[in-house]
Amino acid sequence: MTNKPQKKTTYASITAIGGYVPENKRTNEDLEKISNTNDEWITKRTGIKERRILDKDLATSDMAIRAIENLLVNHNKELSSIDAIIVATSTPDMPMPSTANIICGKLNLKNVWAFDINAACSGFLYALDMGASLVETGRYSNILVIGADKISTFVDINDRSTNILFGDGAGVVWLEPTDEEGITDALLLSNGLGKEYLNIEGGGSLYPLNSSNEDKEKAYIKQDGKVVFKNAVIGMSEACKDLLNRNNFTINDIDWLVPHQANKRIIDAVGKEIGIESDKALNNITYYGNTIAATIPLCIWEHKEKFKKGDRLLLTAFGAGFSWGASILKWTI
Repeated sequence: MTNKPQKKTTYASITAIGGYVPENKRTNEDLEKISNTNDEWITKRTGIKERRILDKDLATSDMAIRAIENLLVNHNKELSSIDAIIVATSTPDMPMPSTANIICGKLNLKNVWAFDINAACSGFLYALDMGASLVETGRYSNILVIGADKISTFVDINDRSTNILFGDGAGVVWLEPTDEEGITDALLLSNGLGKEYLNIEGGGSLYPLNSSNEDKEKAYIKQDGKVVFKNAVIGMSEACKDLLNRNNFTINDIDWLVPHQANKRIIDAVGKEIGIESDKALNNITYYGNTIAATIPLCIWEHKEKFKKGDRLLLTAFGAGFSWGASILKWTI
């Protein structure tokens, strides 16, 4: 895990970014009317005040399209240049075809390599590293990397262990080759030991869903908060430290920490563990909640005006599986 990365001749850089969150809000006050909880309890334990909820007749791909449209409005890019689309999602529109394939159809893009990655809340980091690798080989030049999840579909609105946490959203970055340093390095890991602590059991080949009550329970996201909290802090912190060490960086070389937005207490604990100043650890969890694979690109998108060209960002995430990791990049916009 501490092997030094090979020196690159071509870098993949983020040259554009977009984001989208639905207009509908689910506030702590809304949840007070549904389950045994209250605003003070939720805020103290999670830092969350609101989440965005997508309309029932819309899907993950619809949010991704809106995020891409936002990118195009704010950057001088042509969709016809795209030669690959990678979507990180745990909530695809349907089991097949892939959400990336559906996005191609909605955008009228033809002959594009498009596929999904499911690494839960670590998905965007996995997809970003995959996209960067494709650019670095020279085989692909313009790649959309999307993190998008409509996790509200899988939340039991009466379960206060999950209904307080999750919201919907989508973020997207445009990757292309540059001579200057962009995506520097990534350390991505998984172990398969956390399946029972954070999962959605139903809907796959093991537990295909039908109309029984037992199956309906399996359709909801479940988690053991204490176990996930402990492993998230350890996993994210150690991944950040290992990645910094193998690139001969210290935390003083990092301008901004962009952590997965699972829980404000996790964000604070990771920041403290790796020794970064609190005002450099970015978050937007208060009004969006945990949007699964969308949290990191949405956080970058929301705070992009703070970044200067050349700033070094440290991204880190932890998700179901368990899966976790960290990535270092230089801001080139």
